[in-house]
Amino acid sequence: MRKTRRWSILLLFFTLFGNPEALGGETFFYKPQTGDKYRIISRVYEEVYVNRRFSHSAEIVNRIAAEVQGIRDGIARHKAVFQTAERAVGTKEGRSFQWDREYPSEFGRNPQGYITIEPQYFMPVVRNVPVFPARDLKPEDTWSAQASEVHDFRESLGIAEPYRIPFVAHYTFLGNREWQGTAYPAFSVSYDFFVEPGEVFGDSYPIRIMGASSQVLYWDRALNQAAAYEEQFRMVFTLSNGVTIEYRGRAEAEVVESKTMDKEHIAEEIAEDISRLGIGDVSVRVTEEGIAISLEDIQFQPDSAVLLREEQHKLDTIAAILKRYQDRDILVGGHTALAGSAGGRMQLSRERARAVADYLIRQEVRGADRVVVRGYGAERPIADNRTDAGRHRNRRVEITLLEN
Repeated sequence: MRKTRRWSILLLFFTLFGNPEALGGETFFYKPQTGDKYRIISRVYEEVYVNRRFSHSAEIVNRIAAEVQGIRDGIARHKAVFQTAERAVGTKEGRSFQWDREYPSEFGRNPQGYITIEPQYFMPVVRNVPVFPARDLKPEDTWSAQASEVHDFRESLGIAEPYRIPFVAHYTFLGNREWQGTAYPAFSVSYDFFVEPGEVFGDSYPIRIMGASSQVLYWDRALNQAAAYEEQFRMVFTLSNGVTIEYRGRAEAEVVESKTMDKEHIAEEIAEDISRLGIGDVSVRVTEEGIAISLEDIQFQPDSAVLLREEQHKLDTIAAILKRYQDRDILVGGHTALAGSAGGRMQLSRERARAVADYLIRQEVRGADRVVVRGYGAERPIADNRTDAGRHRNRRVEITLLEN
């Protein structure tokens, strides 16, 4: 259940066209162009309560990369990737965010905002929000429409399929509202739901699910796309074993146009810098995710995630290079050679990646919300694990400048 995140931010990347000269008001409708690309960055701050007692706080960063693949019969087909990363607040876990999940998705949306999507996709969570009436809107105008949330309960409840919760969303056109010093046309969106699943899922299952959301959404008339959103939310699960779990918090997000990364050129620049500075055991390559700087055979204290002092100079040099590319977020991935158990390799790779990520954050390479940690264990070798030389290369940490 803890993964019922506020993925309602996905609605922000839908391009909306407002006609301020329409007689008597403005008409809003969805009007993207084939080839449009957008990135959405959402930050969620939530508190978790168990049986009404505070358990912990968490921060979540959600990243969505979307592209309009084409438009047919008024339906815009989107292809998107949803990624989420999280960190606990007030613990010794570190400063960086731990990569959590990645969800691919494909769906269509009509001019009013209604989504068509195949049943196997978990994302977007919030569907048919926002939708707009086929009429001019004046400030204070209201309307309502059917919508739903779709959640991933595979890990928490063992439910294999996306779990759908219907609700009615209520809208008000607020006129112009300010977001970060700029006035945008804004809309309030609110909804709540109460469902009793009535089905048994394993040893512990929800007998009651309640939720509520209150949002304000802002649009940019000049760019004909969403600018940002703010939300207050609450979600409560009552389980069959008598335990109640509650999530409450706030979220905010912004939409940015996705600029294509000249990966080959940037990789060449970084490789030249590394060669000129004489940094050993470091290589650069272009990947699907972006540009990976591989720190091969990086040295830690035996069986630990404590960096040896001599490695810190190498990281200082890499940090100076990374600071030149401030428009790209960073993924720090840990990798091990094929030794020990799979679980042990995964844990060690995650901890070592976190040690490097936290060092870069302390050097102010990026803010903590722009650095994500992921452990891969021995899943992605770049050399033969049967040789000493190969194992040294595989025992690495990779710092990736992300495309999205």
